[in-house]
Amino acid sequence: MRSRFQPDRQLTARMLVTIFLLGLLYVAFIAVLIVLLKSWLLVVVIAAGLLGAQYWFSDRIALYAMHGRLVTPEQQPHLHGVIDRLCATADMPKPRVAVSAMDLPNAFATGRNADHAVVCVTTGLLRRLEAEELEGVLAHELSHVAHRDVAVITIASFLGVIAGLIVRFAFYSQLFGGRGRRDQNTAAMLLAVMAVSALVYAISFLLIRALSRYRELAADRAAAMLTGRPSALASALTKVSGDIARIPTQDLRTAQAFNAFFFTPALGPGTVVSNLFSTHPSLQRRLDQLAQISAELSGPG
Repeated sequence: MRSRFQPDRQLTARMLVTIFLLGLLYVAFIAVLIVLLKSWLLVVVIAAGLLGAQYWFSDRIALYAMHGRLVTPEQQPHLHGVIDRLCATADMPKPRVAVSAMDLPNAFATGRNADHAVVCVTTGLLRRLEAEELEGVLAHELSHVAHRDVAVITIASFLGVIAGLIVRFAFYSQLFGGRGRRDQNTAAMLLAVMAVSALVYAISFLLIRALSRYRELAADRAAAMLTGRPSALASALTKVSGDIARIPTQDLRTAQAFNAFFFTPALGPGTVVSNLFSTHPSLQRRLDQLAQISAELSGPG
């Protein structure tokens, strides 16, 4: 899909490299599981089923988890109006529009392609932002759809999800309690599966985090260039990040699983170490980039 969003060749290259590396890791992971579990059919069927479910139903899963519901232009005329104008400006298909009845101020885009994309905003975001700030946030989310990185991050997240599930299964399995030789062999096999899965999860975690941080910077850049108002996006970032810091910790934890898809992460200010493993660049890094774009747009020529 071509649009008027500013293309980002570095983002495209990073997505290709990440998917390639995760693909190699995925093939190796499945091969190891087949050797350890001695049941290639079971492993392949389960893996293919989970991947297909995540790819085809990612939008429904995300909306269900975030209590989002699709809304019509009659129900949300202002929200639909802003998205209509942005899609016309960007020359891209209009995604479905959803609202989540959460006070957590945030927004996200999901879906396997532009024809099945959904842009969802929370009632907390709609209540807090001015019109120009909301436009900046929605342009940010639409750029994720235009750049196709929503589908890439959904597919990329799959390997980490399945590896994490296997680690939990092996850890909580009751088969560790046996006494005989057969039970000891089973326990050793499960320990090996858990170790391999943990390693795969760690590698995929780092690859996805690195891609996710860059794609957020790319979306900020594309949104600022499309709207021509980087200051409005910077204002939205500052306002939303400040308000998230005051949201109860329990409410933040329920949303943290979707941090990679959010406009801003559902976390308070982190340490230098935690920022290295964050799905988003630091607020200051994003504001500095927007300030640079603002200077470029207001400069001579």
